[in-house]
Amino acid sequence: MGNMDRNFLFDPSILAALDYSSWKTAFRPGVSPHTPGHGLKVRPLCAADYDKGFLGVLAQLTKVGTITREQFMARFNAMKDDKSYYVCVIEDLDKHEVIGAATLVIEQKFIHDCGMRARVEDVVVNDTYRGRQLGKILTVVLIMLSKHLGCYKVSLECSDQKLPFYQQLGFKKDGTNYLVQRWES
Repeated sequence: MGNMDRNFLFDPSILAALDYSSWKTAFRPGVSPHTPGHGLKVRPLCAADYDKGFLGVLAQLTKVGTITREQFMARFNAMKDDKSYYVCVIEDLDKHEVIGAATLVIEQKFIHDCGMRARVEDVVVNDTYRGRQLGKILTVVLIMLSKHLGCYKVSLECSDQKLPFYQQLGFKKDGTNYLVQRWES
């Protein structure tokens, strides 16, 4: 893989610089965003993740489709060039496999003094790794990343079933409605 392993969507030093000292929700002993578990690492998505099961993990969340390496790389490079996408993964370093992922999307605004808002999307952990607080770790990383990047708020959409999970991480219902129109492809 070589260079593909070092072709990150964004600079990994951004994640290393995140300050979790203000985070109030506790993790299990020995678990944190910097140490998610033995042999596990939180890092930015990289080009080599096409071969490390990234799309398979996403398929545990929603329909992905059949994506060729060329399609993956075209989208990866477009997201990298845009500089508004922060896809974080958790890799099992022993298996060289992506076992969790989450996306932070940054929106440039005119409101709030030309501020930025963030959205958490596509949080998923491989079903064989669930119950280890990895979804919590990914979400906290994205929350703190949005703060680090200077966003005035971070939001997400989720099913009613997932509300308690996200509420324990500080998300609150704000009285707005989320509406959607979908087109079948």
